[in-house]
Amino acid sequence: MPEPTKKDDGQPEVAPDSSDVPSENSVTSKEAKVATKDTEAKVTEAEAEAAVPTPAAEPPQPQPVVIVVTELEPVEGEVTDPQPIVTEPVENGHSEPEQTQPERSVQVIEVKEEEPSSSKTHDKDDDVTASTPSPPPPADGSTPKKLSIDLPNDSDPESTRGRKDSVWSLGDGQPPEEIDKQTENPPLSTLLIEKPQSGSITVGGDITFIAKVEAKDLLRKPTVKWFKGKWMDLASKTGKHLQLKESFERLSKIHTFEMHIIKAKENYAGNYRCEVTYKDKFDSCSFDLEVKEVPEVSQSIDIRSAFKRSSEGQDDAGELDFSGLLKHREVKQEETPEVDVWEILKNARPDEYEKIAFTYGITDLRGLLKRLKKTKKEEKKSEAFAKRLEPAYQVDKGGKIRLIVDLADPTVELKWYKNGQEIRPTPKFIFEHKGTQRIMVINNCQMSDDAAYSVTAGEEKCTTELFVKELPVNIVKELEPVKTTVNERIELECEVSEEGAKVKWMKNGVEVPTGVRSRYRVKSEGTKHWLIIDDASKDDTGTYSLMATGGTSQAHVQVDLKPLKVLMDLQSVTVLLGQPLKLNCEIYPGNVPGRWYKNGQLVQPNDRISITHKTKNHSLDVESSTIHDAGDYTFVPEGYTQTLSAKVHIIDPPRVHLEALNVQDNTVTIVAGNKLRLEIPISGEPAPRVVWMKGERVILDTGSRVHAETFADHTCLTIDITEREDTGNYKIVLQNEAGEDTASVKVKVVDIPDPPEAPLVTEVGGDWCTMTWEPPRYDGGSPILGYFIERKKKQSSRWMRLNFDLCKETTFEPKKMIEGVPYEVRIFAVNAIGVSKPSEPSKPFIPLAVTSEPTMLVVDDVTDTTVTMKWRPPDTIGAAGLDGYQIEYCIEGTDDWIVANKELTEKTKYTITGLPVEAKILVRVKAINAAGASQPRTTQHSILVKEVIEPPKIRIPRHLKQTYIRKVGEVVNLVVPFVGKPRPKVTWLKEGQPIDPTISIRNSDCDSIMFIRKAERKHSGKYELSVQVENHIDTAMLDIQIVDLPGPPQAVKIEEIWGNNVALDWSPPKDSGNAPITGYTIQKADKKTMEWYTCVEHYHRTCITISDLVVGNEYFFRIYSENMVGLSEDATATKDSALIVKEGLHLKNPEYNDRDFTEPPRFTQPLINTFAIAGYNATLNCSVRANPRPKVVWMKNKITIIDDPRYRMFHNQGVCTLEIRKPSPFDGGVYTCKAVNDLGEAQVDCKLEVKVITQE
Repeated sequence: MPEPTKKDDGQPEVAPDSSDVPSENSVTSKEAKVATKDTEAKVTEAEAEAAVPTPAAEPPQPQPVVIVVTELEPVEGEVTDPQPIVTEPVENGHSEPEQTQPERSVQVIEVKEEEPSSSKTHDKDDDVTASTPSPPPPADGSTPKKLSIDLPNDSDPESTRGRKDSVWSLGDGQPPEEIDKQTENPPLSTLLIEKPQSGSITVGGDITFIAKVEAKDLLRKPTVKWFKGKWMDLASKTGKHLQLKESFERLSKIHTFEMHIIKAKENYAGNYRCEVTYKDKFDSCSFDLEVKEVPEVSQSIDIRSAFKRSSEGQDDAGELDFSGLLKHREVKQEETPEVDVWEILKNARPDEYEKIAFTYGITDLRGLLKRLKKTKKEEKKSEAFAKRLEPAYQVDKGGKIRLIVDLADPTVELKWYKNGQEIRPTPKFIFEHKGTQRIMVINNCQMSDDAAYSVTAGEEKCTTELFVKELPVNIVKELEPVKTTVNERIELECEVSEEGAKVKWMKNGVEVPTGVRSRYRVKSEGTKHWLIIDDASKDDTGTYSLMATGGTSQAHVQVDLKPLKVLMDLQSVTVLLGQPLKLNCEIYPGNVPGRWYKNGQLVQPNDRISITHKTKNHSLDVESSTIHDAGDYTFVPEGYTQTLSAKVHIIDPPRVHLEALNVQDNTVTIVAGNKLRLEIPISGEPAPRVVWMKGERVILDTGSRVHAETFADHTCLTIDITEREDTGNYKIVLQNEAGEDTASVKVKVVDIPDPPEAPLVTEVGGDWCTMTWEPPRYDGGSPILGYFIERKKKQSSRWMRLNFDLCKETTFEPKKMIEGVPYEVRIFAVNAIGVSKPSEPSKPFIPLAVTSEPTMLVVDDVTDTTVTMKWRPPDTIGAAGLDGYQIEYCIEGTDDWIVANKELTEKTKYTITGLPVEAKILVRVKAINAAGASQPRTTQHSILVKEVIEPPKIRIPRHLKQTYIRKVGEVVNLVVPFVGKPRPKVTWLKEGQPIDPTISIRNSDCDSIMFIRKAERKHSGKYELSVQVENHIDTAMLDIQIVDLPGPPQAVKIEEIWGNNVALDWSPPKDSGNAPITGYTIQKADKKTMEWYTCVEHYHRTCITISDLVVGNEYFFRIYSENMVGLSEDATATKDSALIVKEGLHLKNPEYNDRDFTEPPRFTQPLINTFAIAGYNATLNCSVRANPRPKVVWMKNKITIIDDPRYRMFHNQGVCTLEIRKPSPFDGGVYTCKAVNDLGEAQVDCKLEVKVITQE
């Protein structure tokens, strides 16, 4: 995993590996930052591919640099002296010198090994996971920078350093019960059903990592990304050494994503991560890759020549040097004595590595450290830490995180640092000690807590990095809908979960403009946000919404106009034809325009009509009115739904317009049986009175067959079914206040044929029938052209025509009828005039069909003389229903079918009896209904008539496999099923003897039932059930235990009395109730009162010491025994009493004569007359003195109160109380309290009055 760093000045950052594949086992995987106090080097754009510090044309003297190097932790060093650095681009292997420019500081970000583009030996696919360096943080020249270097140990691979399956960890030192406390925000979702697993390969080997995602609830393919380290996306690094594949299996609906690493190199090792996203769901998993290499045994190479930098980038370069790829520069060669540098490095401290390298001219520090880590050396264990911090932690914003280390020496001093600054205990940072564990708790994590943390124990140090994930901004208070009028102020308020959150205001899905000239103003204060409209208009009506990262809230704003006031309404008028017409009204506000409508049509001004509007007055003027000016006039103010209406009437003389009939001689011809409707236009204002007459008879509008109707512009004569008698002259008379008019119309009726006689149904099928009929006796004076046939269900009144083309014959075959439904048919005769009346319906008939054959015919049982068959009903039964089944059989080899059942059976199971032994038969079954017998269902194979023996087997229910316990008096009902053929013989025994006659046994073919109506103790024991079929026997044991209450304990006695303690001893009860004794209940009673109080319950031993007794009192004790049923009915009491005497005090009690405290009842406090309020509880109180304790009785009006839910009675320490719940006026009266004992009785009375409070 890359070294965790932060952006704060002076702290390490996470930098990707600079080799072909990012590696956690090389120094090049760390980002180094070196800053000097007086100089600084700038990195140019030409160095984007590779940038390393190189000496200038005239290199200065090597400056000592202190570097602390450990195997597991980054080493931080400081460069105190200035050192000018120059970097030059390399093109095609030749370098061109550039001007050296000293600066105040230098930042070394990354070295990327890459040959010139023209080299054919360089394989670009080697850069499987090469990354682009992250931009370094700004460096201050006055602040020293630090160089972080990591030296992993080959003997301690990455997979064995406590790495977890995920990049984020809670630490090994954290107790499991506290994990839930710190993880306040769980992950959004879990998408991965199979996660990549860590793996190990040798150099040059291949490996595949697989991730699977279930797609049942996903509408589209999820997005999968592969990373190396923390940020390096491997999607752009695919090629010869890295391949990403994906597939989808439609049956299981699973997406499979694969990452193939081919011919792995040593620097491919490290931590990888797979991330899956789908909409708002997210899941990730990290895994490790370990690349093993055969260690090099020989150490005889010249380290100075191996790690020296070349001047020309030619053949004199060291075998591990890559600086030949950089720009050319002339370096002054220095002669050094021949020494064994390897031995010096082995014996030196890690902080002296860089000094030794510069001393002996070794400039490739990275290659040196990479090679040095492969040398065999003794593994150095941490002396201070037994368990270190995890590499990284993650927590949600506002959550809590615990950083845990385990110390090898608990006495060592421990200090915590955040970005190099020591952390002091505060309410935010809390330090805890648990044994050898040291815990730092960070509460209410914010984005400022996203930093690098370290802990030092003496001289040792371990670091980690905390990542704080920002939570989405949620809506806390929703927008509320607003309804107002124009020119008012609108203010929408919403509250979110975080202060200073960025939100967006929308109107009808479009963002609200909030510029300087905008009508909308946006204001925020803390977590609250406002949208303000100072001067609302009707256009502001709409749906407004506030969008945040965690949700959206919306509300509707309705802006209405101001209410309309009518000062003068329109008035209806009546105008003579040709006279002027004037309509006017007055409304407020006066600046509201409006429109005039007549009968719903817009009125436009013209030469004859004028429309005026003066302030509040609106008027409509017509110079000369016409008939068309009459109607309903409406004035509609613009923008309002309210309207003003009035009617205008125009007076005109009546007139009949017979020319609209367009018939010769005003004669109308109609076919008999048809409907005649004569509509004759009329005119006149007001609407004239219309009278229709035939001869001297007036036709009313209430007539049934012949009636007249009058409308606004016409009159109508309607004859529903014309007849020959309707022929004649009809007169129309119109009258109104302007005059009168008359007219005549002649009606001629033509007849139709008589109806045929009722048809006959000659044949009936499943959905069809055949019918015949005779022609009608009278054809209506015209030949019969054909017939129409109609059909209907008998219970319906709706006839359906069966033919649309005339039927020329007198026979017809209706089809597509519903089976089992009664039908009727009828006939219509047709001639040139029309269609006759229908004939009488035929007699009802029912189409019927047989059922389909029975299904699933199988053999259920076979004996020596019988065969039992069973089957299922037919799939299709039909409307005729199913009357039953007929079973037939025949001997194999013959065709003689014999009916097995003389009468139909309705069951789907039947036993054929009387069959010859060992005969082979075939069986078939027919379904019978009113239409006949269905097709038979026959067995496929012959059946051998011979009984099959099935050994018996008892199937004991689970609850009977253990002791069956019941209480005395309860019902015992045990059902034990078994199997076996023929019917087994069942025998019950109790401990080898016949069972009690009081036990009822019922046996059937498949089970046996034991029934005890009232269980007794004698019914307990072991019962043996045996089932026998011929020589086959199966047995089962049932253990029944009938339990009862136990008897009282025996021999309860007082063993010892000392102080205020009493020791009791007793023996178990003689009768345990047929159940183990589970405990005892001990009670005590003062000799004065003899009221018993429980001291101990569920006590298991047979001796006990009762403590805390009152000195001077004398006590008796009694004990109940207890089992699973309950406490014993009786208790055993001690014969003697225990007197508690104060220790050290010996008082000789004088002899006194016992005083007789008995006395008859006497009331010391009588009842008092009381007033109560209806609906509020009332109480009556008194006190009585008596010995022995009296029986108290309450009475109302001399009637004893018994079991009345309206009253509650209490008697404690001589105080008697009667509570009356929510009294009513009927509860008033005289109440009496009566006390009775053996020496006498006494009573007191009071009067209760209930008042009702009346509300004025």
